[in-house]
Amino acid sequence: MIPADSRLAIYMAGALGDLIGKMGIGILRYSPHEVACVIDPAHAGEDLVRITNVDRPAPIVKTIRDAKELGADVLVLGIAPPGGQIPAEWYPVLDEAVADGMSLVNGLHDHLSSRYPDLPEGQWVWDMRQEPENVRSVEGTVCQMEARRLLMIGTDMSVGKMTAGLEIFKCARENGVKTEFVATGQIGMTITGRGVPVDAVRVDFSAAAVEREVLACAGADLIIIEGQGSFVHPGSSAGLPLIRGSCPTDMILCHRAGMTHLSKMPGIPIPPLKDLIRLNEDLAYVGGTFCRPVTRAIALDTSRLNEAEAADELKRTEDETGLPTVDPVREGSERIVNSLKL
Repeated sequence: MIPADSRLAIYMAGALGDLIGKMGIGILRYSPHEVACVIDPAHAGEDLVRITNVDRPAPIVKTIRDAKELGADVLVLGIAPPGGQIPAEWYPVLDEAVADGMSLVNGLHDHLSSRYPDLPEGQWVWDMRQEPENVRSVEGTVCQMEARRLLMIGTDMSVGKMTAGLEIFKCARENGVKTEFVATGQIGMTITGRGVPVDAVRVDFSAAAVEREVLACAGADLIIIEGQGSFVHPGSSAGLPLIRGSCPTDMILCHRAGMTHLSKMPGIPIPPLKDLIRLNEDLAYVGGTFCRPVTRAIALDTSRLNEAEAADELKRTEDETGLPTVDPVREGSERIVNSLKL
C-alpha cells in the first residue's frame, strides 16, 4: 500500500496514448495520491490532459532527475507490456530511481525486491503480483452471501473493466449504496491499496484467493469485482477463477466501440455480444449448480469517437443487445446503477 503522503512519478516512456499505458492512465484517473509528473521523453513538455483525455494536469518530463526535482518520491511503472515482464532497457532507469531515494510500485510479473534487497528505512519496493499467503482451496461459501456481487466481464483485454467498475463503485456510493470494490489486478490494487493479483496465483488456488477478497467485503450491499481478460482471448485464463470465486449475481459486459476482432489478434473475431453474454452467464450457472447471474448493462468505451459518433454507437449497441448501454466515463454510471435495482 502506498503511503498517503507520497508524490508519484508515473513511468510511461513510449506508452502515452497506447493501450499498454493503461496502468498509468488508471493511476491518473483514480489514484488518491498526488501525481508529481509523468515520465515520457517522447512527449516531455506537452499537454498531458490533451494526450490522455484525463482531466488531471501534471507535467510530462524526460528523466528521473526531472521527477525528483518536482518532489516525486515514488516511481510507478505505468506500462503493461505484453507478457507482463520488465524490459531490459528499463533497469537503468529503475536503478537511477532507487539510487536517488525513490520507492517503486511494480505491477509486473518480474519482481524487483530481490534486485534492491537492502534499502534504507522509509524506502521500499511493492511487487504486487505475488500469491497471497495461506491461500487455500475454494469453498463456495460466497454463494451464501446476501450482498449482490457484480462481476465486470469483457470482450477483450483492456476494454475498460476496471474503469467501468470504479465508475460504478463511485456512483453507487454517491447514491447511498453500501458498496465495496474488489481489485483483481495491478491497477485496481495500486488505486485501492488492496486486492488479489489473480493472474499471479496458482490456478488451483486462484478462485479461493478471489473468494477470500469477496468474503472480506461482508456487510456491503453491493460488491463490485474487477474483471480480467476475456473468454474470447486465447491468452486469458482469469475468467473462470473470477466467476467461481465471486459466484456473481450480476454482470456488466465491457466493450470498446467498433471492435469486431481482438485488438492485438486481428484474426480472432469477437462474437455477437448477446452470444458472449449468454456464454458468461451459462458458465457461471453450470446448469443450475450456482445462481444464474443477470447481465444488467453494457459499459461501452467510446473514447476514440466524437460526441455524435459515440451517441450513434451507444444507441446501436443498446438496440442490438436490448440492454442499457453507457459510457461510464463520458456520461456517468447512473443508468447502470439504476439497472441493478438495488
